[in-house]
Amino acid sequence: MDLEKKPVVSDVGAWAMNVVSSVGIIMANKQLMSPNGYAFCFATTLTGFHFTMTALVGWISNATGYSVSKYVPLWELIWFSIVANMSITGMNLSLMLNSVGFYQISKLSMIPVVCLMEWILHSKHYTTKVIMSVIVVAFGVGICTVTDVEINAKGFLCACVAIFCTSLQQITIGSFQKKYNIGSFELLSKTAPIQAASLIVLGPFVDYYLNGHSIVKYPYSTGAIFFILLSCSLAVFCNMSQYLCIGRFSATSFQVLGHMKTVCVLILGWILFDSALTVKNIMGMLIAILGMLVYSWAVEADKKAAKFVSARSSDILNGEDVKLLKEKANGLSDSDLEHGQLKN
Repeated sequence: MDLEKKPVVSDVGAWAMNVVSSVGIIMANKQLMSPNGYAFCFATTLTGFHFTMTALVGWISNATGYSVSKYVPLWELIWFSIVANMSITGMNLSLMLNSVGFYQISKLSMIPVVCLMEWILHSKHYTTKVIMSVIVVAFGVGICTVTDVEINAKGFLCACVAIFCTSLQQITIGSFQKKYNIGSFELLSKTAPIQAASLIVLGPFVDYYLNGHSIVKYPYSTGAIFFILLSCSLAVFCNMSQYLCIGRFSATSFQVLGHMKTVCVLILGWILFDSALTVKNIMGMLIAILGMLVYSWAVEADKKAAKFVSARSSDILNGEDVKLLKEKANGLSDSDLEHGQLKN
């Protein structure tokens, strides 16, 4: 019983770490980047700082022997880092060029895109219960987040790049962990330095294109530095938990249950920042939570059904083996049996 409980506890802990760290980093970045806060409007460069801190933690972990470095081909790490950086840049450009409503719709569309890509790349199939629960989650989150929807050609292109690259990145994380038998933190330790170096170099140029401000001229204060360090510290846990969750579950589950963070952000925004929370928001959140519960139930039901089918197949095979042995024994003549007894 203890062995059965440990994986459940660690799974819950992984999700809790991801939700808490993700919501925490959003709240910290809101204070850091908002005009009413410290107006640090350099999102891409800040992401570079995040991966720099993550790479530093990974290096310390390897140096102290806490984690073991495993071999992953350099070209695959570079390829993955390019996809991940295109995901980050695409998301930032999509947020800048599109309305908030269309940006939220593009984030919701990652669920069916991930499902489609897992079906194409890994031949993964989904039951009707899982598909319906995914639709309920997307519908609920759409109700509570989507407002104005405006579409333009550049923004649409950036959104498509962001959706494709983010979905591919999340699927690749799970694939790498299985392919190279590498842990989530070990994989993150290998990809973080490459992403950090590229984002630190390219980030200031991307941010200058997005908002017309140079990070060199930003007036750093004690409060701004504190929130930058807080954001980087939370990013380490956020990145670790993302790799951990995708390695344990799937990219689809990560997307579906990840929308719990959206619900938490809306509630905390209402509590901490006096954001408006309407009846429409509340209804959408309740529908989304219901969809997440149904999704969790559907996935567990599928797992139990798969185990039952596997057990039944094993029993049937064992029964057939016994039957074949009986038929073989019945087909032997008495002289064969006597000869066999004499030999024994």
